[in-house]
Amino acid sequence: MPDQLPTVAIIGAGSSGIAAAKALHQRGIPFDCFEIGDKIGGNWVFGNKNGVSSAYRLLYINTSRDRMQYPDYPMPASYPDFPHHTQIAAYFDDYVDHFGFRDRIRFETKVNRAARRDDGVWELELSTGETRPYDALLVANGHHWDPRWPEPAFPGDFDGEQLHAHHYVEPDGYKDKNVVVVGMGNSAMDIAVEVSMTARSTLLSARRGVHIIPKYLFGRPLDQYPNDPRVPWSIRRRMYEGMMRMTVGKMEDYGLPKPDHHIGHAHPTISGRILDRIAHGAVRPKPNIAELQGDRVKFDDGSVEPVDTIIYCTGYKVTFPFFDEDFISAPDNDLPLFRRVFHPDIDNVFFLALLQPLGATMPLAAAQGEWIARYLLGEYALPDSAAVRSDMERERARMFKRYVASKRHTMQVDFDDYLYDLERELAQGADRARARGFERPLPARAAAPEREEVAA
Repeated sequence: MPDQLPTVAIIGAGSSGIAAAKALHQRGIPFDCFEIGDKIGGNWVFGNKNGVSSAYRLLYINTSRDRMQYPDYPMPASYPDFPHHTQIAAYFDDYVDHFGFRDRIRFETKVNRAARRDDGVWELELSTGETRPYDALLVANGHHWDPRWPEPAFPGDFDGEQLHAHHYVEPDGYKDKNVVVVGMGNSAMDIAVEVSMTARSTLLSARRGVHIIPKYLFGRPLDQYPNDPRVPWSIRRRMYEGMMRMTVGKMEDYGLPKPDHHIGHAHPTISGRILDRIAHGAVRPKPNIAELQGDRVKFDDGSVEPVDTIIYCTGYKVTFPFFDEDFISAPDNDLPLFRRVFHPDIDNVFFLALLQPLGATMPLAAAQGEWIARYLLGEYALPDSAAVRSDMERERARMFKRYVASKRHTMQVDFDDYLYDLERELAQGADRARARGFERPLPARAAAPEREEVAA
C-alpha cells in the first residue's frame, strides 16, 4: 500500500534531481524535492536565483543532444546537435511537466541541515523554519558550484582582477584587456575562445597538457560513434588515439604542452574552436604561472606578460553544506560509494550523478533514479556488506590506476561501461531480492510529509 512506502526527500531540482523525482513519481513512492532557486534546471539556468549556477551567457553543451537527453524523453528534433543553455533549461522544465510532478517540488526552499536520528529517520531543517522527517534522502545538489582555487595560491601579488570561472558571465567586459585563462578543461577552452573575441590578448596557461577532442569527427558528433563496453578499453583507446592523430594531430603542433597521459586517462577536454583560435594567434598558449608581479604575470618559461585579468578555470570542490562535515563529506573530492550511488555505511542516503563520465550525466542520473526506486520497493537488493566493499575497492583501484592523479579524477566513469555494468547489477540484484522475498529494505518510520500544492 502507498502509505506503507518510505517517504523520500530529494535535495536539488537540477538535471539529476528531477530524473530521480520522475522515477519515484512513476513508482508511487511519496517524496518532496527541495530546490533553493525558483526554477527547474539547476546549473543549466543562467542567472539562477539559487546563486550556484555556473552557466555563462554564451554556454553551449559539449556533449551532443542525443547523448545528453533522457532515454524516455528525447530532446526536440528542432534542437541543434549542441544546444544552447536556454534550450537545455527549457527541456528540463518540459520534462517535469510532461511527467507531471512539479507539485512535488518546493521552490525557494533550502535544506539548511540534514541529520539522521538514531532510528534512521532523516530530519531536514529547512529555510522556512520547518523541520521535516523522511525515511530516505537523495542528494542531488551537484558538484560544479563550489569554486576550487589554485592550491597552493600562486606567489606574489596581482593588481588586476582575479575571478573564478564560476563567476564568469560574458566576454564584453574584457574588451581591450590582457587576459590570462588558467586551466585546460572544458570551461577554460570555452572562456578563452569567447574572451579572445574582444580582449587585446588572451593567454591560455596550462600546468599540464591535455588531449583536446573535437565535437565532430567525419561530419558526425564524436560521442555518437560506437563505444561497445564489451571491447577491452585498451583496444578502444588505441582506436580513439588513431582517429585523433589523423584528424587533430599532436597538441605540440599547436604550441600546447605534450600530454603526459593517453586519451581517456583524464577527463576529456572537448572543444571545436580552441585549436582554430590558437592557429590564428588569437589565443596564445603559455605554461603554468610562476609568479604574480603586480600588473604582470611571470610564467614557468621565464616570460613576463602584462595582464589585466586572470580567470581561474581550476575546477570545483565537492561539498554538502547540509551535512555535518564529520558525518558525510568528500575530502579532496573523494567520497567512496557503491557504483557511485549507495553509501556503504548508511542504508538510506543515496547520491545522484556524483560522478564524472566520459559523456553526459543525465542518462546516468535517470538510470540511478530507477535503481533507487527499485531498491526502495524491494525489487532490487544489494550484495552483502563484504561484497559491496570489495566491489568499491576494485572500482577505485581501476580508476586510480587509469586516470591522472588529481582531485579532478576521484569519481570517473565511462558512460557506456557504467550503464552496461549497472544493467547486469540490476539483474543480479533482482535475483537477490527474489530470494529474500522482495522485502523492502527501509521501514516507513517517518510521518508522511504534508502534501501541499506549490506554485510553479
